[in-house]
Amino acid sequence: MNCARRVLRVQQKLTWVSASGPSNYDGHALCHSLAEEVENVYLLPKTVLVMVDSETVSGQDSCYKQKKARKTHHSPDSVEELNRLFPNGCDIMGIATPGVVLTPSGSHSGPPKEFQEGEAGYAIMFPRMEGVDIRPFHFCKRTISESHLEEAGLVNNPDLRVVLLFGYEAYKPGAARFLNQVLEPLARSKALIAGGHVENVFSPERECCGQGSYGVVGLALSGPRVQGASVLLEQDVSSPKEAEATIRRLKAANLPERNTLGFMFACVGRGHNYYNNQRNVEADTFRKVFPNIPLFGFFGNGEIGCDRIVKEDYTLCDTDTDSLQHGYTTVMTLVHLG
Repeated sequence: MNCARRVLRVQQKLTWVSASGPSNYDGHALCHSLAEEVENVYLLPKTVLVMVDSETVSGQDSCYKQKKARKTHHSPDSVEELNRLFPNGCDIMGIATPGVVLTPSGSHSGPPKEFQEGEAGYAIMFPRMEGVDIRPFHFCKRTISESHLEEAGLVNNPDLRVVLLFGYEAYKPGAARFLNQVLEPLARSKALIAGGHVENVFSPERECCGQGSYGVVGLALSGPRVQGASVLLEQDVSSPKEAEATIRRLKAANLPERNTLGFMFACVGRGHNYYNNQRNVEADTFRKVFPNIPLFGFFGNGEIGCDRIVKEDYTLCDTDTDSLQHGYTTVMTLVHLG
């Protein structure tokens, strides 16, 4: 066992499991796929980012279909059961969004798909990686403070490179002001910030605030091997040709393809609604430009990000808090993990 663990520790390539429905089992299609496939994943995940559609997922503590049905060992029915699929001490961030963007399991060059409706989800598994520090964070109005921001690596951290940030219950009174408390120090940093507003968060379980409270979750990625780049597809980008011209700007970052992920954070109002009923336009365009980089993301209720390149010791493009938040846009991002 010790020998096997030593082998697994050097497996520093991230991996993922994804699924789309409808599932023939009682649980969400992703939950069934994870139960079947996670034992065949040859790495020890330290951090897992799970995103599923909010159409079949609702509630803080339910990553599964809300229906009366028999339960099987293939379909976990609680966050605790989801936790059991991964090693002790593994940080699991579970998010429900109006729509999901995913690359099929098993191939970096598989065609990514946009799911604006229907059952879909993915779990990205990050192992421990030399030169890469991934810290999950969760703030609500009861836990936001300078010391907690520092503990999460979001302030006073010269090694911070990329922040994936997701707000929930953003329409509640006070939520916008709260989000600015998190974004203001990040806007002054040299880190790349990308994400958006999601429907809800089901893992980790919230003990600091009640159901329906607003907050922010995310991953802070630090270390000398982390690099990133992002571009903003503005509201007026509404044709495949315009989308390709914007996404091609990511090539300027010249990031290695190995151990690189693409993230697409799009407004629920985009997708086929924005492209004369053409489906999968932005995901297909990303694959045309980056055929060997898997793409993940969501359709949400607002986007966070800007044009920015973060490499070894420099950042191209400064910004402020106001220019980080958008509507009817897509933030397309590359994250390289060495």
